[in-house]
Amino acid sequence: MDWVTCAHSAACTGIARRPYNLCLAHLPPDQLAVTIGEMAPGRLLDLRGTVIGGDLLSRLIEATGARPGRARLDRVRFSGDVRLSGVTFAGDVSLDGAVFERLASFFGARFEGNLSLADTRFARELSMHGVTVRGHVSLDRAVMARDALFSLASFGRGLSCERARFDGYATFDGARLGDGATFRGARFGRTLSFRKVVGSAGFDAAHFAANAYLSATGRLSAARARSDASLDVSVTGCGVDLRRVDVAGTTTLRLTGSHADLEGAVLRGPATVTGRGGAALTSLRNVDARSLALYGLDLSACRFAGLAHPAGVRLKDCRFALTARGVRVSMRRPMLRWFSRRSVLADERALRGGSRLDESGSGGSPGRGTEPRDAADPPAGWLATLYAELGRRADDRGLSLDFAFAATEMRRLAGHRRWGASSWPLLTAGVRVGRAAGWIVLLASIAAGAMLLSTAQHAVPSAPHQPPAVHH
Repeated sequence: MDWVTCAHSAACTGIARRPYNLCLAHLPPDQLAVTIGEMAPGRLLDLRGTVIGGDLLSRLIEATGARPGRARLDRVRFSGDVRLSGVTFAGDVSLDGAVFERLASFFGARFEGNLSLADTRFARELSMHGVTVRGHVSLDRAVMARDALFSLASFGRGLSCERARFDGYATFDGARLGDGATFRGARFGRTLSFRKVVGSAGFDAAHFAANAYLSATGRLSAARARSDASLDVSVTGCGVDLRRVDVAGTTTLRLTGSHADLEGAVLRGPATVTGRGGAALTSLRNVDARSLALYGLDLSACRFAGLAHPAGVRLKDCRFALTARGVRVSMRRPMLRWFSRRSVLADERALRGGSRLDESGSGGSPGRGTEPRDAADPPAGWLATLYAELGRRADDRGLSLDFAFAATEMRRLAGHRRWGASSWPLLTAGVRVGRAAGWIVLLASIAAGAMLLSTAQHAVPSAPHQPPAVHH
């Protein structure tokens, strides 16, 4: 401790008041009255290490006109109910290591500076409903043994709750987070309601022992978080980082004009991701989900490499990247090929290595606007299986046909040493009937033209040889 403690006993940690060398809790009534009478609104309130009961706290609030200045309340022990409704603190407030043995209610209080509650213990309920803090709030490593209410609170410079413990119900509904909130390594023992929150929030490595309902309008991160029950996430206009999240129950992710990354996630229960307003998924790499429904999402840049259960994925109204359309003439066989557009996974684009994807199986060379191969890119055989599984569960028939054709293409690439280029029309005939028919028509036309030309050459009779006329 960096203050002179009370002379009453070695066990008392309260700051000594001059000239008495005793803390407020041990001052005689007359000396206490004199000390409190010297307090005034806006002045420093230093009660470090003091035990404060309900009556003493009421007298202090009255003496400062419910408007103290800077408050140093580190390691204070509040033995009675704390009710600070309507109190305005004109300066920074420090309550680090404080203990609230009964109710702690800051309902409607206002803090003009920063508020630090690091390592604070709340044995009963904590209410910061409607609190306004113009500065930064810290609840790092704080322990809230009962319900904690932060609904409609406003944190101008953000909120930090790293490694905090919320043993009871916790709600932040309607809170405004200013520069954002972080709950890295926090633990929530009961339901967490974090809905209609304005601002960014980070729950990296957090543990949700019960249902968690999260929202944000900035950036939301829950990387490496663990949920023992359901996880419900709803965001608007922001990025969502759910990499390596582990959810035992149902997972629901609603994206509005947002994008999300689920790389490495383990979703043990049913999972649903829905999107509106151009919402996108950027990665499903190494996702382990036996039941994953994707609705209304932009998946043009989404990578699927390492997806554990592609058979459990259901697609509806999702958008994918499209291949180029046109005709290609080359010296390789087949020399003439034409392509119609089809939906394609980002993994196939990476496999081919070209920024402009065609269906020839040949990508561009490095240095010509192409992307280098990633060491984690899936092999063509795995992509064939993925395409086949996704195509069977797509709600759109066109997408199903595209993926079925893509599966055939990937099988062709995987077995290109055994199958020559001449086998390409036969391999794809069962999927792209129109293309196969076109090849048949082309070959038939060439054959017919050759036959007609040959027939015409044999049908033209040669002129009979006439001897020269003899004139007499």
